Amino acid sequence: MNTLKTYFPVLVAILICCSSSGLSAQDKSLFEKRVFVNHKGDSLLYRILYPEHYDNGKKYPMVLFLHGAGERGNDNEKQLTHGADLFLSPENREHFPAIVVFPQCPMDKYWIDISVRKELFGKGDPDFSQSVEQPSEQLDLVNDLTKKLIKENRIDKKRLYIMGLSMGGFGTFETLGRWPKKYAAAIAICGGGNLSLAKKYAPHTSLWITHGGKDDIVPPILSQRVYKKLKEEGADVKYSLYPEANHNAWDPTFDEPDLLHWLFSKHK
Repeated sequence: MNTLKTYFPVLVAILICCSSSGLSAQDKSLFEKRVFVNHKGDSLLYRILYPEHYDNGKKYPMVLFLHGAGERGNDNEKQLTHGADLFLSPENREHFPAIVVFPQCPMDKYWIDISVRKELFGKGDPDFSQSVEQPSEQLDLVNDLTKKLIKENRIDKKRLYIMGLSMGGFGTFETLGRWPKKYAAAIAICGGGNLSLAKKYAPHTSLWITHGGKDDIVPPILSQRVYKKLKEEGADVKYSLYPEANHNAWDPTFDEPDLLHWLFSKHK
């Protein structure tokens, strides 16, 4: 009996942890699994979350979220590793009803042209001017997906938003540069971008750029350059550097109490 008393609190804690894990998994299942196929037959896996009380009589903002390189694959699950919980929060679902889309990049692909990544290793042009004339195949697919979703759903085209972290942070800047008038606001986490494209979206998109001060994967200077260029162009842009964060700048970013309020307050 004493042994049971000793271990009972531990057993309760384990059960609570298991229950919490189950709820978390159940929550992520609210993101419906879908596959988009374009006119060429190319496919893109994605997950989509609808508002709790979806009303066909209303129009909703849409948030596009681009994951990092570590979440690439073909399971249509890993892309929800970072960021999904932010939109699954009951409080956020109540106060910020939106259609949220998480596409998944294949393991051997990138949101941006691969040559741009040379800068991460101290090679190439510091302003990423070596990037190709056109967006990557994957970003083209993502853009086609968003066009289809806008056409088929009750989406407010004046309230389109994009977020991304790491590889997705690069993809966010690149997306804005390729389709500069499309998104009302963007949150770019620990990324970087082509400075020559910044002037295209500076007048049209509000940005919140974040980075970890100790990031040893993507140097903070890469996002700071974009911020500086956007300020020069008169953009509505803010920059948050988290001194103690490494590459996981998404953690303090998602903890920003004003993050979603800021995002959803922006419109064309």
